[in-house]
Amino acid sequence: MKFGTKAIHAGQEPDPTTGAVMTPIYQTSTYWQKSPGDNKGYEYSRGTNPTRKALEDCLAALENAKHGLAFSSGLGATDAVMKLLLPGDEVITGDDLYGGSYRMFTKIFANFGIKFHFLDLSKPENILPYLNDKTKLIWIETPTNPTMKIIDIAEVAKIAKAKNVLLCVDNTFASPYLQNPIDLGADIVMHSATKYLGGHSDVVMGALMMNDDELYKRLWFIYNATGATPGPQDSFLVLRGIKTLHLRMKAHCENGRQIAAYLKSHPKVDKIYWPGFEDHPNHDIAKKQMRDFGGMISFTIKGATLEDTYKLAGSFKVFTLAESLGGVESLINHPVSMTHGSIPKELREKAGVVDSLLRLSVGVEDVEDLLDDLKQALG
Repeated sequence: MKFGTKAIHAGQEPDPTTGAVMTPIYQTSTYWQKSPGDNKGYEYSRGTNPTRKALEDCLAALENAKHGLAFSSGLGATDAVMKLLLPGDEVITGDDLYGGSYRMFTKIFANFGIKFHFLDLSKPENILPYLNDKTKLIWIETPTNPTMKIIDIAEVAKIAKAKNVLLCVDNTFASPYLQNPIDLGADIVMHSATKYLGGHSDVVMGALMMNDDELYKRLWFIYNATGATPGPQDSFLVLRGIKTLHLRMKAHCENGRQIAAYLKSHPKVDKIYWPGFEDHPNHDIAKKQMRDFGGMISFTIKGATLEDTYKLAGSFKVFTLAESLGGVESLINHPVSMTHGSIPKELREKAGVVDSLLRLSVGVEDVEDLLDDLKQALG
């Protein structure tokens, strides 16, 4: 089954009671049992809900995985993966990382005796000196947030498998339309479904997909026992959003390509981060593991102070200054003061997250309007 067909149909059958084509919102907390333990597969909605189950099956299909789990947020999904670990375990992760992940790793799980190594993973061999018997997890983003580094998933997977280390890939920036980490050897794929999967900036949700049955059982236990599960209304909204994922991603990519080209030629733009450029580091890896290059773009302004950058960020009329990404509307974000504010300044700047950096989530509006907005703001 092709991707667009899976996005519309996977995990979803007409309702057996009424024939409804759209999956119903099963707004219930509990379920009738004929006798204790004799039920129709559902007991209590923290653990299972038919609307959420349809979504989870669809999510798994999109990532070519056997199992899917939906969480109340992307960080809820990340938290569940971290709870696979024990005190003394070590994690290798990237030096360019979503600020919420960094905050969770350093402010919560580091307090439980888990050690994190933040490395430049654009060169997989950088992992090797840090691998030891305590290494239990490699956590990567690709493209990274916000400097759009590309990490070779297949090469990292080889390293992880040789040492029996779990590999989890945050696939939020690419979406399953552009990239499927499980096909490249990852054990777990994580998404902030708030972003491209939902696609309309109206729901907060996370997701994990995996193939291994035992790993699924462990994660499902954490999911049910700790309760970071979404309700049926949110599950319905993401399921509905996914039906147009393939159409939206084509438009994001087309608009992103034109916006990136315009910014690269602009005299006020210093550095631009978009993996579609041939001179982007690891562009060849992006071509190998992605189907297109997406609508996420970051750039810096020549000679801009923090005050200059604030002024520019607030001068757009079509791009909206806001956190998040992946919706149909175009957004502009200032990582230093918004999504990455929890990362210490010296670490941010070492990774390229400087005061003059702005991140665009290019939406699906008419690209001429987006270009005009960039022209007036930069002018």
